[in-house]
Amino acid sequence: MFLDCSSLIAENPPRPSNGIAVTDIDGDGAFELVVAGYRAANLVLKWVDGRLVDIANPLLADPAGPAMGLAAADVDGDGREELYIVNSDRSTGAKDMADRLFACFGKHWLDLFAQAENAGAANHTAAGAVAALDRWGHGRYGFLVATDGGPLRLYELTRRGRLEDAAEEAGLDSIGAARGVTVLSIASDHMDVVTVNDGGPNQLFRNLGDGNFEEIAEERGITDSRPSGRAVVALDADGDGLFDLAVGTWDGAQRLFHQRMGGCFVESAPADLSVPGRIFTVVAADFDNDGYEELFFHGHGEPNRLFGWRNDQWQELELGDAAEPKGLGTGAVAADIDGDGRLELVLAHGGSQGGEGPGQGQAQGQPQGQPLSVYRPVATNHGWLRVQPLTPFGAPARGAVVSLTAGGRRQRRTVCAGSGYLCQGEPVAHFGLGPLHAVEQVEVRWPDGTVVTVDDPPADRLLTIPYPPE
Repeated sequence: MFLDCSSLIAENPPRPSNGIAVTDIDGDGAFELVVAGYRAANLVLKWVDGRLVDIANPLLADPAGPAMGLAAADVDGDGREELYIVNSDRSTGAKDMADRLFACFGKHWLDLFAQAENAGAANHTAAGAVAALDRWGHGRYGFLVATDGGPLRLYELTRRGRLEDAAEEAGLDSIGAARGVTVLSIASDHMDVVTVNDGGPNQLFRNLGDGNFEEIAEERGITDSRPSGRAVVALDADGDGLFDLAVGTWDGAQRLFHQRMGGCFVESAPADLSVPGRIFTVVAADFDNDGYEELFFHGHGEPNRLFGWRNDQWQELELGDAAEPKGLGTGAVAADIDGDGRLELVLAHGGSQGGEGPGQGQAQGQPQGQPLSVYRPVATNHGWLRVQPLTPFGAPARGAVVSLTAGGRRQRRTVCAGSGYLCQGEPVAHFGLGPLHAVEQVEVRWPDGTVVTVDDPPADRLLTIPYPPE
């Protein structure tokens, strides 16, 4: 399905890379790829004249930082996303280098954790995953950080302009070894939290609508404490309008939890999909624009795998150049780099050939480096529509749920707040339309429950939907 287009990266030497996030770093309205480097400079790759060019300034590059996971969201309500970077100079326990939270004021970036009033709140526990969470639905986000062996942390900006950990207040301060984190409306009408843990039960925190959460994984059927969970992604796998969960594991069976009416989940991964492997990231995206999302499993030291919904069942598909049998896979995202309506697959690599990856052996020695990879799906004539909801402040509305009806069929996506492991996808709901080039309706539901519908929107373009005025 994929062709190697890594030559689109202007400079691409071997390097140890981890997570990837998609956000607008320079404020021009176009998205960049931010790549976390482990004791190698973080990259900000911008599409310029047909190439991906690194535009990271020295502060964001932070070449000495052991960067792992990263996520973006508007914390202060200024309409521009901040960038959280998890640093982990060891695999577990206390760490020497704190995380970063970069904010831009005009054209000047600074690390909010480096400010005297915030230094005491900074995370000094080994961690890997981070995601954006608007627990109130007001358009101001916090960053949920999954530490290793410590409690979850939720960094929010107070009215006094200081960063505080609100996890205990919200009922999210559960201790575990969470790897994959995804945040979306899956158990309530607000932003809920799903974590998969390494050697422990998965967790599902339902948003009670008042800023508080309750953990309900066992009653919903997704605890699954046997495998070493690494990555989790949400998608409507069977087209019933309910979000399901695909879970990637390390040396364990891969999982596909289908949500049933009433909110319970049933693990029903077909035999081919569940084959054990060393998986670090899972991506759900409609790469061929046929109207059905594919599932990409990013392997570490073994071939990647791709599954598609074909003939009413999940079938393994040929990856083409993106198989990467010797790739040390870490981060992966799908993003429309060049604005042509096709999603590229961008892959990062790190860890060691011996089987240790980010959050494990990588923090104990010098990791191997491999170049980044960019793959394009084979071109089709399929239609598409990309929908970008905005918060009341004009920032990307991460966590919003977008539904699209075309040809009498309804599709559903969530705007990525954090997904897979280490990564955060673009803040756009991407829909393939198959042979159609017309859309009957688009519906956006924001995290506060506000709903807007757009009838007969034009297809084959990006549709931006602002939060409705009062």
